[in-house]
Amino acid sequence: MTQLAIDIEGLTFAWNDGVPVLDIPQFEVRRGERVFLRGPSGSGKSTLLGIVSGVLRPGRGRVSVLGEDLGLLTGGGRDEFRAAHIGLVFQMFNLLPYLSVMDNVLLPARFSAVRRGRAQPDPATEARRLLDELGIATTRSPARLVTELSIGQQQRVAVARALLGRPELVIADEPTSALDSDARDSFLRLLMAECAATGAALLFVSHDTALGGLFDRQLSIDDVNRAQPQLEQS
Repeated sequence: MTQLAIDIEGLTFAWNDGVPVLDIPQFEVRRGERVFLRGPSGSGKSTLLGIVSGVLRPGRGRVSVLGEDLGLLTGGGRDEFRAAHIGLVFQMFNLLPYLSVMDNVLLPARFSAVRRGRAQPDPATEARRLLDELGIATTRSPARLVTELSIGQQQRVAVARALLGRPELVIADEPTSALDSDARDSFLRLLMAECAATGAALLFVSHDTALGGLFDRQLSIDDVNRAQPQLEQS
C-alpha cells in the first residue's frame, strides 16, 4: 500500500481559454496527514480540489490518489472512485434539502458498496454514532429535514456524511467561511478528531491563515502552483 494519499507530478490544467490555472511540479499528502492549504480566491485552490477529487480530469501530468492514477480513469470511473474513497465537505455543504438528516448522512453508503461495507457495524448505526458525536443526534433530529437545522448543525451533518464509511481521504473546501470564530474552532476540532480516529488524510483549503496552526502542515497555494491565474472558474 502506498504511503501517500495524494501524489501529484507535473500537473498542468487550463480552462477553455487556454490560460493556465495550475502548474504544479510536485505535491504530496501522506496518509493520515492533516494539511492546510491557503490562498486567496482565484488562486487555483478549488480547481486543484476538483482534480484531486476526480470531478475534473487532469490536463497533463500524473495525479495519483490513494495509489490510483486518476488520469487513466473515465469520468464514470472517477465518480465511482470518489464515492468509494473520498469524503467531501463543501463550502455550501451541498446537502439535499428534500431529504432528512439521516438520509443525507447515508448517501455515501447508498452510492458506494465500498463505503457501505466499511460502515461499522452498519451504515445506519455508524450514521447515528457520527451524528451523536457531532452533537446532532437528538430524539427528532435524524428524521428532520436538514433545512430545519441551523447553519452550524447543517455543517456537522455535512461532516458526518463525508466521514460515513471511513473514507481514506477527506477534502474540505472553505467549510468555515460562514461561521463565527467560536463555531469555527469547535467545528475544526470535531472534524480533525474524526479524521484522526479513522486514519483519514485531510486536505483543508481556506484563505483564513489563522487556521493553519491547527494542522500537521500548512502551505500556500503559491508554494506548489507556479501558474498565476487571474480568475478561477467555479
